[in-house]
Amino acid sequence: MKPEAIESFFATLAAANPRPQTELQYTSVFELLAAVLLSAQATDVSVNKATKRLFALAPTPQKMLDLGVENVTELIRTIGLFRNKARNLVATCRILVDQHGGQVPRSRAALEALPGVGRKTANVVLNVAFGEATMAVDTHVFRVSNRTGLAPGAKPLDVELKLLKRIPAKYLVDAHHWLILHGRYLCLARSPRCRECAVRAWCDTGASTIQPGETR
Repeated sequence: MKPEAIESFFATLAAANPRPQTELQYTSVFELLAAVLLSAQATDVSVNKATKRLFALAPTPQKMLDLGVENVTELIRTIGLFRNKARNLVATCRILVDQHGGQVPRSRAALEALPGVGRKTANVVLNVAFGEATMAVDTHVFRVSNRTGLAPGAKPLDVELKLLKRIPAKYLVDAHHWLILHGRYLCLARSPRCRECAVRAWCDTGASTIQPGETR
């Protein structure tokens, strides 16, 4: 994707969805952290179903600790990797209580020191909870970035760094939401819906499919 196309690409996404939001359901920074931790290899829909039950009983790190690994495991068993996620979540809560006064830390280093929290999860929390211009590269962002030519790369970190460099500053805070939603609902892995795509004209792949006389 040429640099001059990037402005039009994001301006179009922004016009269609001025205030994009995560589809994970939460009411606090802690609940957001827990939901993102649980979301690896699971859909937001399945995570929301599990956390609705979980957060009703344990909306704080201390209450999650009081609930214990066994009960957390049972409450989230409908999502993938539930046993390991339950252990990580409770271990994370122990660190939050013992080292951070029960609060979610705002630094990347402190977030990534929590069990089950990697760079992507830390980026989501920093962006969604604290408004930082980070770029969480999940499978959707990775695919859209490569397919459109926006930020091609072989590894998520490569894509993340290119996105941070190429996306205009005024779009950065919301950019990962736009890319995730675009990949989830239009730029699908197996059958991308190019004919319905509003940013097709600026996409390296989509633009090549436009036929003479066809309207986007």
